[in-house]
Amino acid sequence: MLYIIGIGISEFESLSLGSIEIIKNCDFIYLERFTGFISNDFLNKLKDETRKNSNDNSSDSNPEFKFVKRWFIEDGREILQKANNSMVCILVYGDPLVATTYNELLVRAKKRSIEVRVIHSSSGILSLIGESGLQPYKFGKMVTMMDDPMSSITVYNTIYDNMCIGLHTLVLTEYNNDDGKSDFESSSNPFFLSPQRVFELLLEREKEMRLINFSLQTFGLVASKLGRKDSSIISGKIESLMKIEYVGGPNSVIIPAALHFTEEDSIRNLTKMLDSPTNNQNNLSRMANRMLDKYIPNAKVALSNLITMMKSKDSDLTNDYQLVLENAENYLSDAQNFYNLGKIELAILSIGYAEGLIDSIRFQKNMNPW
Repeated sequence: MLYIIGIGISEFESLSLGSIEIIKNCDFIYLERFTGFISNDFLNKLKDETRKNSNDNSSDSNPEFKFVKRWFIEDGREILQKANNSMVCILVYGDPLVATTYNELLVRAKKRSIEVRVIHSSSGILSLIGESGLQPYKFGKMVTMMDDPMSSITVYNTIYDNMCIGLHTLVLTEYNNDDGKSDFESSSNPFFLSPQRVFELLLEREKEMRLINFSLQTFGLVASKLGRKDSSIISGKIESLMKIEYVGGPNSVIIPAALHFTEEDSIRNLTKMLDSPTNNQNNLSRMANRMLDKYIPNAKVALSNLITMMKSKDSDLTNDYQLVLENAENYLSDAQNFYNLGKIELAILSIGYAEGLIDSIRFQKNMNPW
């Protein structure tokens, strides 16, 4: 039997009584610290609880706890082998099936006909979204920022893609507790990527991409240590958020798109607000918009030049191609109207037809109006 137990985000406080009963009856108990940080205090409290409630006070009756590395869970062979004939459980930070590692282990157990039970608990991701006051269904794809500058490319592009369709972006940050030391040594000083580093990397990426117009004036939120007594959610301009001293973690950053008025009200009342909320989407520089801002005026000038060139060369030439010229002008008008209505795809399609008609005359009559 294999149990995959989520301990939630508040360690012992969020661990259910039912989970404690299961742990007491297990033969092998594994804990890992790569999904999220689990403190030694939690382990000691859990040992005391399971020992205190045991009817047999001998050491043999108390469950044995073992911290394991990420590779051990991903390999999974020892876990599944023992689960064939013994009661095995794995304790996981947050909700266990948020991590794809455990979905894969679950599938492998099912294929081997091993009985599995998943005990769900509070998810750090959903908890911080809820506590931020932002509406969950307005979040797009989430992404993780690593300390490696190259990871900022994916993060930046994800923020851009989400913001283009009016969705907020949750940026999780790198956490690392695997430094090669023993379990108890490595647990005392894990690495948490700071929010300042996230902002620094995004500002650097903006210099190259220039799509989001991410700046010190961009509005964001920082959630730190959710589930703990010293948890906080701070909101404000990046300029203000970078001045805060963040100690430890885990930390997460939210870059919102346009905010609903109820979300703004929640930010004002549920977070430590340093600056009033602003609409980041107003600063968005969509690639399609930049194309249309260039192509529509250029095509209008080209069409005007073409008509002038045709009239100066042969007055009858304009009449011969009147229908083509009118269609080009109509497509240009459609492109501008669609653009004004925010129908970007139709605007690009229309400008393409207009340029095609202009170029058809250009190549037939060897006239370059561009």
